[in-house]
Amino acid sequence: MRPLALCLSLLTTLLLILAGCSESQDSSNAEATPEATPPEYPVTWRFALEEIEGSVQHAYAVALKEQVEALSDGKVELEVFPYGSLGTSIQLTELVRNGSVNLAFASPGHLANQIPEVGIFNLHYLFPDDEQTVRELLTSPELVGKFEPPYEKHNLKLLSFVPEGWMAWTANKALRSPADFQGIRFRTMTSDMAAESFRVYGAEPKQTPFSQVYNDLQLRKTDGQTNPIFAIEEMNFYEVQSTLTVARPAQFISSVVTNPEWFDALPENQKAWLESALEEVAETTWQIQKELNQVRLERMLEIAQIKVVQLTEEERAAFAKASAPARQAYVDSAGEFGADMLRWLSQTGNTFESQTPESASQNGS
Repeated sequence: MRPLALCLSLLTTLLLILAGCSESQDSSNAEATPEATPPEYPVTWRFALEEIEGSVQHAYAVALKEQVEALSDGKVELEVFPYGSLGTSIQLTELVRNGSVNLAFASPGHLANQIPEVGIFNLHYLFPDDEQTVRELLTSPELVGKFEPPYEKHNLKLLSFVPEGWMAWTANKALRSPADFQGIRFRTMTSDMAAESFRVYGAEPKQTPFSQVYNDLQLRKTDGQTNPIFAIEEMNFYEVQSTLTVARPAQFISSVVTNPEWFDALPENQKAWLESALEEVAETTWQIQKELNQVRLERMLEIAQIKVVQLTEEERAAFAKASAPARQAYVDSAGEFGADMLRWLSQTGNTFESQTPESASQNGS
């Protein structure tokens, strides 16, 4: 009996030991496989630009890089790819859609062919002439919110609009009236809406990539072009054009976009760092572009014989009147959204007409 009791005791002890080992292993496994595995830092975000180093977009990207890396304490690194590194503007948008890059600039100058709603930023003499009003409009959550659905429909998440300065015109003559555009071959960005804005003046629009413009001007395949002043200087267009007309028909507006799935999958802390950095940079972007455009104009005048023509308010008003048919073309392409946007801008006073002295007197102001 005693050996049997001893065997039973040893068996019981062995079972208890095995059970204990099993519980210990389960506990260890649970700790080794938490519900959410933290990311391995540092992580790298890729930001593709439509412009070269030294541009407004490059200055914006550098500022965003500094903000993101400071807010994340170096856990996130932003890698910036200037124009030409990864492809054309159209190709960059596709890289965002397929997730090859995380962030990119996408300007309505090419995007409007895919997202007709953003063609509104290609219209002339629509938005106010007052810079502060334009700034507040572009950063308003209401305006951004109106454009989020059209972007999402094309697998892009809109993060912000970025102003890059007033558009100017170059040619080998002054462009003081719509009649001066009659028959000239004028380069625009690669969207039908951008082309239509000059077709209504009587020009023959040529939609060509940014990198091709200089050669076309030099070889006289194109007679003129339009860009912000900083871009005219950095691409040396002043070497092959004699006259710069400061018409201020519109601000050059670009947008920062990302892949919706990538953004939604970001850990909450990374998402917060990105959103905070975008908000901080938005505060300084206007001053960045204003200073850069002024510096580039002064530099261009120092090294070139280019003539600068400032349009009078009467001359600008004549262009504003001539540009009106392009708004109908925008409504035709953007449909109900386009008509609603034009009404909304008019009702809120965010139009060029509502800022003119003539309009103010007619409204009894």
